[in-house]
Amino acid sequence: MSIGSSYPVGRSTPGPQPARPLPHARAAVPLGLRLLAASLCGLLALTLTAAVFVRTYPGQWWDGALLPRAARGGGYEQQTVLVGPAKGVLAAFGSPTLLAALLGAVLVVGALRRRLAAGVVGVGLVVCAVVVAGVVKSALPRPDLQIESSTTHNSFPSGHVAAATALLLAFMLVLPGWARRWLVVPGAAGVAVVASATMIAGWHRFSDALGGVLLGVALFCLAAAALVAWRGGQGADGRPEGGGRWRGLAVVTAGPVALVWALVVVVPGLVAAVQRGALVAIVGVGAVTMVLVGAVVFLVRTTDFAGPPPARSRPSTGSQKIS
Repeated sequence: MSIGSSYPVGRSTPGPQPARPLPHARAAVPLGLRLLAASLCGLLALTLTAAVFVRTYPGQWWDGALLPRAARGGGYEQQTVLVGPAKGVLAAFGSPTLLAALLGAVLVVGALRRRLAAGVVGVGLVVCAVVVAGVVKSALPRPDLQIESSTTHNSFPSGHVAAATALLLAFMLVLPGWARRWLVVPGAAGVAVVASATMIAGWHRFSDALGGVLLGVALFCLAAAALVAWRGGQGADGRPEGGGRWRGLAVVTAGPVALVWALVVVVPGLVAAVQRGALVAIVGVGAVTMVLVGAVVFLVRTTDFAGPPPARSRPSTGSQKIS
């Protein structure tokens, strides 16, 4: 009797198979790289806006069609009862005392929330936006393309709009996530009001206001990327950037909802007060501001711009003394 026939020959028990990574465990693009990409996209959009609206015939014509020059004097001040309120908004926002108070508030909130470095970066963001806007206006020539509704005076981009956008986003660096969600919609509406005031008062064209928003957003993404790299790309809870996606999407939808409300409630009053071109320019700048500000705030929705988190000590596993 053979006992070897009772055992399988040439067969082996399969060993443990290597675990396959789950789909959600794949490495995502780091937040810092996403912010850098967003900054580059903003700078590219700013460059294209300048190239089209400042350097080409259709762009200059479109600016003049939206906000035509006055029949007398050749200025761009719009013939509307809103000129007085617009100049009041610009005078208030351009007050050195108010700007100093707002920048000081960024530093104070940053210090109270233990985000002083983010507060300093936020103040630098606003200053940088104003300086860059001034340099671009001085260095970018506006050719005379023989357009009746255009002049060679260059005002691209708007320093007021760039400063307003950067100031709003500077607060996003020092505020916690829940406060950002409350501030993003009214803050973007405030930037849109400043942009509309510059156009109604004849200080800037439509492209100037659009360029100011793009400049502020691009500089914010660059500053946020630097802070994320310094902190290590972690979220507010100390874990890698990730969760809260649906909550963030709900916040972003608040911008279009507010815009629809403005179209239903505010625009009918504007229709009676301004010309059609100015109305298109105001609504266009407001929509772009809501979308861009909401997008970048959604991008950093769970990011805490505080300093590097302290190392966590591992809890002791030894026996406890019982008294």
